Amino acid sequence: MIKNLSGEYETVEYENQRFVMLYDNDEIEEYPTHWHNAVEVIIPLHNGFTVTVGGTDYHLNEKEIIIIPPGELHSMPAQEGRRIIFQCDNSIISDIPALEALLPVFSEAFYITPNVSKELYILSRKSILDIYSEYYSKSTLADVKIYLCLINMITAVREFQLTQAADAFSGEMAGREDSKKFNMVMKYINQNYMFEIPLEKIADIAGYSKYHFSRIFKKYNNVSYIQYINGKRIKAAERLLIDPALSVTEVAMRAGFSSLTTFNRAFKKAKNCTPTEFKTLYKISDEQ
Repeated sequence: MIKNLSGEYETVEYENQRFVMLYDNDEIEEYPTHWHNAVEVIIPLHNGFTVTVGGTDYHLNEKEIIIIPPGELHSMPAQEGRRIIFQCDNSIISDIPALEALLPVFSEAFYITPNVSKELYILSRKSILDIYSEYYSKSTLADVKIYLCLINMITAVREFQLTQAADAFSGEMAGREDSKKFNMVMKYINQNYMFEIPLEKIADIAGYSKYHFSRIFKKYNNVSYIQYINGKRIKAAERLLIDPALSVTEVAMRAGFSSLTTFNRAFKKAKNCTPTEFKTLYKISDEQ
């Protein structure tokens, strides 16, 4: 059940001052199109389960897993069966610099089945079952262990993605030096996204044509260069918008957007609400 829905935005209520929520759900109930700032993981235990994420239908068989990124529109029709629905506060992950390398996992929904990778599937399934066990334990370290399980799973997903990208790179990169150079360029982008970095400039720094760089970048990060830069800026803007002392215009400039119009358009596309509406939604959720 979605308890707090304002338009399409769901305010996730974490109980007892926790930062995680788990539903052992067997209700036949429709979940309308909505989004939230939590990471969500779903695994059906009995009967399959259909989830629509970003306009794509995913038909999960029993024990298959889907990771839904924060800010992604999703819905579920009323369905018989039993499933685990896990949600956790995304800021615990996104605000820790050491975990920044994991964030590309949240660029789109990730569907985990034995056919995708048996090893990844087994590890992810165990992680979810361990999260389930810890959630209902009375340990004072339960939430810490839950996040460790989640990070372990997300790390495995990112390693799988990078392995897939490395295979694709075999025809794109000359060797280890090219790969090392590309990683250095990624570090530069992550540290300077709030400044103007045209594709032509960053491609020139990397020593590639902009077309060649664009192909490599998308294979490595699952999103285009512009989508990646905007995603970094939107995430920074989210953190800044919760500060009541900062105007939307100041947030746009600090996050790296060239104009308020560009910021509003990009934020609306990513979060399905305007920056001003986001400020209001956060204020309402913080007061509840």
